[in-house]
Amino acid sequence: MHPLDPQAVARAQAGDGVARERILTALQPLLRGFFVGRIGHREEVDDLVQNTLLRIHRGLSDLVQPDRLRGFAMKAALFELNDFYRGRYSARETLYDPDSPPDDPTRPDDAGLRMDLERALATLSPRARRIIELRELGYPYLDIAELLGTTEAAVKMQVKRAFERLREVLTALLLMLLTLPPAR
Repeated sequence: MHPLDPQAVARAQAGDGVARERILTALQPLLRGFFVGRIGHREEVDDLVQNTLLRIHRGLSDLVQPDRLRGFAMKAALFELNDFYRGRYSARETLYDPDSPPDDPTRPDDAGLRMDLERALATLSPRARRIIELRELGYPYLDIAELLGTTEAAVKMQVKRAFERLREVLTALLLMLLTLPPAR
């Protein structure tokens, strides 16, 4: 039996420690791929995976539909990623060898870009943001429509409008940055 099978999930929920361990082990590569795809191969990936597994472990008893474990896990990963983007994970000190400094020490990291994207996403309606999050988790349009009690065409239109809105906001932010005088 596959560790993510609904019967295995139900056994883990009933207190079977071996089933729970197999589930968490089976989810690790999926979660690692999710985080690497979003933030790259960074030190924080291991922390994000472990914290997500901890969220799943703590919340497994709350899962009503055992066949939805994968979605439950991806939602936990999304929450963990949001915490990461909001600065819950403090930046680790970077030490450089004095004999070989970085190529461009004045180059900012991408934290500002993440903040701009968060700000742009905040301009969306809660429903539109939810749809975008579900799409990011890999849900097909039809499943999103069923979850939200609407039609597939309405979901597709909402995604189109959300991306248009994001494009407008990010373009405005970029133009604003380009018109700022250079920092001294």
